Amino acid sequence: MNIGEIARRAGVSRSTVSYALSGRRSVSAQTKQRIQAVIDELGYRPNAAARALKEGRTRTLGLVIPPASLRLTDMQLGFVASVVEAAAHADLDVLLSPSGGDHDRSFERLISGRRVDGIILMEIRLEDERVTRLQQEGLPFVTIGHTAHPQGVCWVDIDYAELVARSVHHLADLGHRSIALLNRSAELVAAGYGPAHRAQAGFAEAVGRRGLRGIELPCADDPAAGEEWFEQLRERHPEVTAITTINEAALPGLQRGIERLHVAVPREMSIAGVAARHWAEGFRPQLTAADVPTGEMGAHAVELLLERIAAPTGAPRHLLLAPPISLRDSTGPARTD
Repeated sequence: MNIGEIARRAGVSRSTVSYALSGRRSVSAQTKQRIQAVIDELGYRPNAAARALKEGRTRTLGLVIPPASLRLTDMQLGFVASVVEAAAHADLDVLLSPSGGDHDRSFERLISGRRVDGIILMEIRLEDERVTRLQQEGLPFVTIGHTAHPQGVCWVDIDYAELVARSVHHLADLGHRSIALLNRSAELVAAGYGPAHRAQAGFAEAVGRRGLRGIELPCADDPAAGEEWFEQLRERHPEVTAITTINEAALPGLQRGIERLHVAVPREMSIAGVAARHWAEGFRPQLTAADVPTGEMGAHAVELLLERIAAPTGAPRHLLLAPPISLRDSTGPARTD
């Protein structure tokens, strides 16, 4: 049994059946009922399609990702995988859509075409026009990350300010007095990227409270930039004995720079930060870090979105995660020489 046979028996076109099943265009209630009667009679089962017709939904969630021209970080890929897996458990499909740069039309089609029942939005800036657009449209949505003013929005995020501050306090407790922050790129900071700004805030607060010298240097999200960053740090700030970071994509380059300059970790340089667990465990020596629970975050985002779809006027909920710092081998007492 196929859509063509359903269309013939219902006396409508194939495209009308497709629109009725997908929800991509409006179809009259009478026509929907006629198509549903044929589906029920013939036992046509893609189950999701039949339920979509009955519920007036597409059974599809939209996941808005950074532009495809950019290399997604491992953490971003983790969010994508976890959202897709959580949606599959709920018998839902996920439609990926890039946004930003030349991809604004894709984002607009996703919204205005009502191709999905709700949207999960990644990589949030402090002032994010996409969030405003979704609020105006009234389409249910959840963000991974949050804006500067997240009232009225459902979101899930990592408490970067708290975790970076904890890393600084841990390093200070080990006797380190001069600490560098390996942040995200200068472009992301200038664009108001939430994690980068919150890392700055947590770092500044902690070094100020402990009376430390704090050095902040941005770094692009790739290994080559991480290696160059470490070279510049050693050249310009040889007094630094510890690093904290949220830039996991730069970690392989950071390690290369450490090895090439023959810097002993943690005897000469301690490193702590925020990273996915496998990145931390793959660092040599293993990285002391707050392990980002990407799987948990994606599942929570889907859960919050399904709640929002079921009750659009309900009180918005959010989840701010601050996982404990796992003490590994990359941190130790500050050198005394």
